[in-house]
Amino acid sequence: MKSDSSRRRFLAASVALPAAGLAKTSNIAETNSALASAAAAPVSPAKPRYKTIGRTGLKVTTVSFGCMITSDPSVIERAADMGVIHFDTARGYQGGNNERMVGNALKSHRKNLVVSSKSHGGTTQQALADLDTSLQTIGTDYLDIWYLHAKNSGDEVTDQLLEAQQIAKKAGKIRFAGVSTHKGQDLVIDRAIKCGKIDVVLVGYNFATDPKVGDAIAAAHKAGLGVVAMKVMAGGFRRIKPGEKAYAIMKRDGAPVAALKWVLNNPNIDTTIPSITDMEQLDENYKAMSAKFTEADEKILAQQLDYIRPLYCRQCGACEGKCPQGLPVADILRCLMYADGYGEYPLARERFLELPGEVTGVRCSECSGCTIECPNGVHVSERLMRAQELLA
Repeated sequence: MKSDSSRRRFLAASVALPAAGLAKTSNIAETNSALASAAAAPVSPAKPRYKTIGRTGLKVTTVSFGCMITSDPSVIERAADMGVIHFDTARGYQGGNNERMVGNALKSHRKNLVVSSKSHGGTTQQALADLDTSLQTIGTDYLDIWYLHAKNSGDEVTDQLLEAQQIAKKAGKIRFAGVSTHKGQDLVIDRAIKCGKIDVVLVGYNFATDPKVGDAIAAAHKAGLGVVAMKVMAGGFRRIKPGEKAYAIMKRDGAPVAALKWVLNNPNIDTTIPSITDMEQLDENYKAMSAKFTEADEKILAQQLDYIRPLYCRQCGACEGKCPQGLPVADILRCLMYADGYGEYPLARERFLELPGEVTGVRCSECSGCTIECPNGVHVSERLMRAQELLA
């Protein structure tokens, strides 16, 4: 009963979904039947949908392109040819090489596109230096959106960093100021609204996210801020593999597509930036723009939620400061997500090794017992030990 209640609570976050459909998700035969019906239904031609990013006036497709783990520039080029408008990168992605690849791939399309990047800089000078490097590396005179990256609380959106964005705006180096947040989203969004200097929020948001994040997103939308959703696949975990019985169905309309459609179903979301690595993912995501979120999708996500519950950290903050050895649990599990969820082992290791030495040197196997109990069911000690074995 507790599991069903949690499932309904997460799947209903910010988007009204029929609870009756979720209450039956333990019936696997019924779910498989629904999936089979969805697979047999005729596929309508993909049609792009457009929205404006808040008060910016930037009109983009509702599915944009997250470039973080892309290594094939031809996928980026094809997306632009298909009509995708917004492409997102960051100074730190692939050691700066991602910005270079994105710039080269989009060179002939630049004037018709919305390009965003991000800085981890902690001071005005550091952030502005990052911006100048980004502009040079991408090969552009300006960014349409420039984000203060990975802020976890309102306090991290400092006056210094806001000043950097205002300086950049006045210099014509950026058009709009943004902030990105993976955890503490509600607190960061509240700061973005109240400071009056942020135009766009880039928010970790998916079908497993705490409902309070959906409430914060609604407040941002009401205030005129643009809302861009990232981490829309809830970790990217995939159960069904080629050769397994349900693969043909799940490949066509599986958890990743259903997850994207769930986010697109929220009217407060302007666009999404799912990571795209190949042509197949590009086609699937593009088609999702014109597809309706259905009862079959609800059932798929309910099953997926059951599967990822012990694996996927929702960045809710409940474990903050609880580890007796001082481990930033959510940050470590986010690193592991890149490896186990997306299959990006080099990225996972790179992010893990960016953590302080006193963190990466800890081994949970030497602890007498883990005192952290995740309210969402994540097997914390197991996941931490796997991260240490895999990435340390």
